[in-house]
Amino acid sequence: MAGSLKNVTDETFADEVLTSGTPVLVDFWAEWCGPCRLVAPVLEALAAEYSDKITIVQLNVDDSPRTAAEYDVRSIPTLNVYRDGKVVKTVIGARPRHVLEQELREFLT
Repeated sequence: MAGSLKNVTDETFADEVLTSGTPVLVDFWAEWCGPCRLVAPVLEALAAEYSDKITIVQLNVDDSPRTAAEYDVRSIPTLNVYRDGKVVKTVIGARPRHVLEQELREFLT
């Protein structure tokens, strides 16, 4: 599933996400999750279009359960936006592109 989006893990999360100078959207997903597979192409398109505004990465909850537990991820896909090391927005569940763009508007403009 993880196409052109960068993967982060329990080991790389702090360096890749928490210390980033730009907002980072983390897609908490799993291989077996149908809605996760639906949202992945949308996130890839947003990552390509808005790469100057936001970084979009994926974290496989099966491979990196510590980070998912730390941020209380109970449903997937969960999309958390981090700015300055803190969660500033959470979107739970798959969304069509236009809806996701609306929900993330403050980070894309």
